[in-house]
Amino acid sequence: MAVEKIRVLIVDDIAETRENVRKLLQFESDVDVVGTARTGREGIQLSTEVDPDVVLMDINMPDIDGISATEEIRQKSPHVQVVILSVQGDQNYMRRAMLAGARDFLTKPPMGDELISAIKRAGDMAHLEREKSSKQKVVVSAGGAAMMAGFAPVSNGKIVTVYSPKGGTGCTTIAVNLAIALNNEDTRAVLVDANLQFGDVSVFVNEQGKNTILELAPRIDDLEPDVVEEILVKHEASGIRILGAPQRPEMAEKVSSDQFAKVLKMLQRMYSYVVVDTSPILTDVILSTIDVTDIILLVTTQEIPAIKNARLFLDLLHTMGINKERIVFAMNRYDRRIAITPERVSENLKHEISASIPLEEKVAITAVNRGIPFMLDNKSQPIGRGILSLAEAVRARLSVLETEDDMPVVKR
Repeated sequence: MAVEKIRVLIVDDIAETRENVRKLLQFESDVDVVGTARTGREGIQLSTEVDPDVVLMDINMPDIDGISATEEIRQKSPHVQVVILSVQGDQNYMRRAMLAGARDFLTKPPMGDELISAIKRAGDMAHLEREKSSKQKVVVSAGGAAMMAGFAPVSNGKIVTVYSPKGGTGCTTIAVNLAIALNNEDTRAVLVDANLQFGDVSVFVNEQGKNTILELAPRIDDLEPDVVEEILVKHEASGIRILGAPQRPEMAEKVSSDQFAKVLKMLQRMYSYVVVDTSPILTDVILSTIDVTDIILLVTTQEIPAIKNARLFLDLLHTMGINKERIVFAMNRYDRRIAITPERVSENLKHEISASIPLEEKVAITAVNRGIPFMLDNKSQPIGRGILSLAEAVRARLSVLETEDDMPVVKR
């Protein structure tokens, strides 16, 4: 089956730039340059005539600027994805470009690999948008949701947020391996990176350079579940789906807390478990995640600063009115040689530690460096058994919460 080529239109007022980009792209077998334009107006007209998948748009042009041209193109052809090119990496330019509907924002001159990667991401989105608009939707009367071929919505998926107020406690390692432990044919799991500036989830599973939250968040209100499913990265070895963080820190600003929460709620309707990795800093995105989460998996270690911060976070959750039962407390890198035991921490913080994951630095570090989570080939080791125990603790707590929610209120 032939691969559908990505049709690219280049819009730039400098002839040398247009030619250099065209020459660069001619070596990509899955990219086809279908036209070039010298002005914003010409770009708008050509976009209508040649119907590209991706428009490479210079931001500064003699008639109308690239942001205005982007807005007009997107209004006429919502499936067309625009990648803005600018000599200025100004955050204000970037925000305006994203508000106008641009898919990506690159500083000129972009690195070859960076430009090609952006075009291919945008091209994949364009193809999905075309497919979405041409598909016949089947409405499921029970849930009022669209039932897509091979895709069955989940009515009561659960969001599990892995968090530690102290950096370096191993949250990403736990989140990645926990998602794998929870995933099976009956309870599918998706892993989401909420550390939008410096997230490492994609690195831990060797899936970097693929679709990220940026492909979903800005248009989550318009996407159907089948398109979301296609955008998520499938980790072939484990079967979990992955939604990684932006590939560059400055891109984090493109995702609002409201958009992120909507993404999680959408995924909750599609998967049995939505496992969210987080950063220690309580950003608006992390706080919005906590607001919609079912279980907060609080991670500590035997280090005094980590325990102190766990206490502060527990106090904060109490102030926020969050039910103590929604918190599953876990100790990572547990070393029996250290006198600070899970029992002592539980007693001191007045919150039971439900699972302890033993210290096995060689297994954990090797897994990260290989990009192969240890739950795939070392789940019988103590560290793997610790994750399985944690998964059972999460399932048990969710079951208790569901039972409490279903209990009738007895009036006295």
